[in-house]
Amino acid sequence: MYERDEQRALLEVARASLGHGLRAGEAPRIDPLGFTPPLREKRASFVTLRLAGRLRGCIGQLQARDPLVEGVACNAFAAGFRDPRFAPLADAELDAVLIEVSVLGTAEPLDFDTREQLLAQLRPHRDGLIVRDGACSATFLPAVWETLPEPERFLGELLRKAKLDPERFPASLQALRYRTETFGEAEFG
Repeated sequence: MYERDEQRALLEVARASLGHGLRAGEAPRIDPLGFTPPLREKRASFVTLRLAGRLRGCIGQLQARDPLVEGVACNAFAAGFRDPRFAPLADAELDAVLIEVSVLGTAEPLDFDTREQLLAQLRPHRDGLIVRDGACSATFLPAVWETLPEPERFLGELLRKAKLDPERFPASLQALRYRTETFGEAEFG
């Protein structure tokens, strides 16, 4: 669990990354030594942007490769300017966009043979889910349960996102669940 000051620091880094991206066209370089030890640990994270309550960008990584604070800066820039679902963030949107950071826990493989067995293991509003089959993979953060609360639909849309047929259930499908610690600017007023 991150302290409020650490959460605030990560959100400030994300916002600064968006501003830097507008000015320089790239993510800023972050020196992790200027941050508390928990923010220097290698952790996977996602940054989600919302504008007027609607998704405006969401990018992250599932593997912990960099110090958390560096990953948040890179993911914020990518969510604002590299999410292929959206046009790059405009200067006029910067003040109105709300930022949310999700720090991922360790992904736990699920053991199943059938769609029903997988569905029975899903924990709505609690877990994120990763699906993989060959080169196809995708994830939904736990927050996606807010818009897809039924496990069958959640799984179907995730399979579709992974470019897999949601009606077909491949025998080679892998699924992993994970928890997140998520916090956003809305919590800080």
